[in-house]
Amino acid sequence: MVTPEPARSDPSVAPASIADFLRHHFRHFNAAALLDAAEGYRAHLDAGGKMLVALAGAMSTAELGLSLAEMIRRGYVDMISCTGANLEEDLFNLVAHDHYVRVPHYRDLTPADEQALLNQHLNRVTDTCIPEEEAMRRVEDVVLDDWKRAEDEGERYFPHEFLYRVIRSGALAEHYQIDPADSWLVAAAERDLPMVVPGWEDSTLGNVFAARCIDGTLGSVHTVRSGIEYLMALTEWYPLQAEGTGVGFFQIGGGIAGDFPICVVPLLEQDLGRPTPLWAYFCQISDSTTSYGSYSGAVPNEKITWGKLGPDTPRFIVESDATIVAPLLFQYVLETATV
Repeated sequence: MVTPEPARSDPSVAPASIADFLRHHFRHFNAAALLDAAEGYRAHLDAGGKMLVALAGAMSTAELGLSLAEMIRRGYVDMISCTGANLEEDLFNLVAHDHYVRVPHYRDLTPADEQALLNQHLNRVTDTCIPEEEAMRRVEDVVLDDWKRAEDEGERYFPHEFLYRVIRSGALAEHYQIDPADSWLVAAAERDLPMVVPGWEDSTLGNVFAARCIDGTLGSVHTVRSGIEYLMALTEWYPLQAEGTGVGFFQIGGGIAGDFPICVVPLLEQDLGRPTPLWAYFCQISDSTTSYGSYSGAVPNEKITWGKLGPDTPRFIVESDATIVAPLLFQYVLETATV
């Protein structure tokens, strides 16, 4: 089936918004895929649908909160699935932004240069170094106090719930170095946004939690709730949200942040025998080339064979840099709101 080209803005009129700019200039290849996906996102919301956003990679260190926070506040995101790194790194940026070091010529660094960064307690993520003392250790001290408090009171929380508690307590507020309006985690805490954080152990705070359990500072590994419990919570959330128009799936990157939550449909349908609606929209932004056995490089059609998407599910893949694509797409959705 041939899809007609979408209507474009008048080329004689200067674009008045990002949405107009995209409609006029983004006509082919990955640019067109971006616009199609953005229009699909907006159409899904306008029809009353919900949306899960999955964050892989280092999107928090890339400061995606500048656009994602407003998407959350407007109610255009109904659940987040993210890696433990993305969860904590938005908070790191919030309290230590002025101490981050950008290394624009990171491709030219020698092993000795990398060691010199380590000696300065600067941990590099591509072109950006996270300051260990000002970011990681500052947050660690506050979160450790809350882990201890929960353990003493016999309470258990998910990783994201602990960070919500820290934000709401104001314990770090004096250290904020960016506008909290630009923090997607602050926005999520404000809305008490449902979240899953699969593989949280693969993060700085996850490592710290393990270390404190090993050295006896904490007495129980069960104070922080597990990934299996996240999955069980997701089986309760999804069926309620999938009523009516359904739940869309917007995935940035690949890996566990995407594969974990999307599996809830076959889990419910096949493993529990509960008739369950498929995901109602799917978009992935990825710079992974289509390859053999790679989840990050798998095309959306492969998910049909796993009972996650259907032949008629609107599905898009934008093969590009998410730090470029995601803010543009989110801005399109924000600007084209009908209310």
